[in-house]
Amino acid sequence: MSLCILTGAKITTIAISFFTLSWTHSVEKTEWQEDWKINNTKLEIIEARVQGSGAGMDPPDGSKYINGWWTYKPKELIIKELFLSTSNTSLINWKICINGSCEVLDNNQANPIKIFPCD
Repeated sequence: MSLCILTGAKITTIAISFFTLSWTHSVEKTEWQEDWKINNTKLEIIEARVQGSGAGMDPPDGSKYINGWWTYKPKELIIKELFLSTSNTSLINWKICINGSCEVLDNNQANPIKIFPCD
């Protein structure tokens, strides 16, 4: 299985079936993480974590506080593609993490980054 990341006209292909997206909330400066897997030709969210709460970002009911993170199972979400907005703030934009190693995704000049399973 492979994941495709489209940034502008550049497409990157990564041979994986599981990845984590990470970002910092622009107001609260709190890190969020989501675990995703490639499920056939779609993306499925598995788990999410946030390091704090506030400004409309309270962890949902049933969240558990584990090792400094509010961890929860999001409602079932299986999608064909995921669009990530980028920002011109001084904050680090989206990171993709694979096997514990993270890389910042390119700032796509305020255009969304498209993530999808490769054919």
